[in-house]
Amino acid sequence: MGRARGAPVPFAAVVADCFYGPSETGTLVGALGRAGVPYVLALKPHRGIWARIADPHTPIEAARAAGWRSRRRPGSWQRVTRRFRDGHTETWWATDARLGCWGTDGPLRLVVATTDPAGLPEHTTWYLITNRPRPGSPPAAPSPLPPADLAEIVRCYGLRTWVEQGYKQVKNELGWADFQVRSDVAIRRYLTLVCCAFSFSWQTWSDQQLPTPTPETTQAEGSRERGARTGFPAHTTTQLAPGDPRRPRLADPRHRAHTLVAGMVHNAPTR
Repeated sequence: MGRARGAPVPFAAVVADCFYGPSETGTLVGALGRAGVPYVLALKPHRGIWARIADPHTPIEAARAAGWRSRRRPGSWQRVTRRFRDGHTETWWATDARLGCWGTDGPLRLVVATTDPAGLPEHTTWYLITNRPRPGSPPAAPSPLPPADLAEIVRCYGLRTWVEQGYKQVKNELGWADFQVRSDVAIRRYLTLVCCAFSFSWQTWSDQQLPTPTPETTQAEGSRERGARTGFPAHTTTQLAPGDPRRPRLADPRHRAHTLVAGMVHNAPTR
């Protein structure tokens, strides 16, 4: 964390899923608090606390106590519009919930964001703890941390899901989850070998693709019967990594990695 803060890269907050939040460990929360770093961390919806019988005992109970009746009677819920780089928008709802010592005017806030306050669907509901104060609240004036409204908290945490875009799918496809019970060093070596094998396989497959179509070939393609299928090009003998790379590196990735990253950025959330 010290090296990250020393880098000349400004950031609005540290964001992380519930594995790093108070639901699992207080180590990261304590370190961030002592360092005075703003954060937005996720909570498990059923993380229980000690409270009076009539009060909420879990984040999901706190969300249900926020007074939602309908869109015309939202209680303390506020409409939040999320905007994405491809131009589409999504309407979410967010609220400052109260759970134990976490509340609107306390040092820590419990923010709940969801697409459906009535049903609180599992995959589109976030339970977030943050130390960024609410604008205009008593803690905002003396706090060294920048205040943040509900839209800003939702925006910050929405960027975390984009960082992991495709990670689960790639992990399953490449077998990253198959390291079983191994040491930390063994796991890292296994992942390195998997990445190397995939890189070489990807390069070989890419070198066997059809050449860039010309106007003549495009016209011929258009004359084919609709639904006709074409096979893969015949196998050709190619040199996998021509030349001496001099040092370990990806074998001639060309423009393909940039294309994949550009696709991810195009669909990423902006606000």
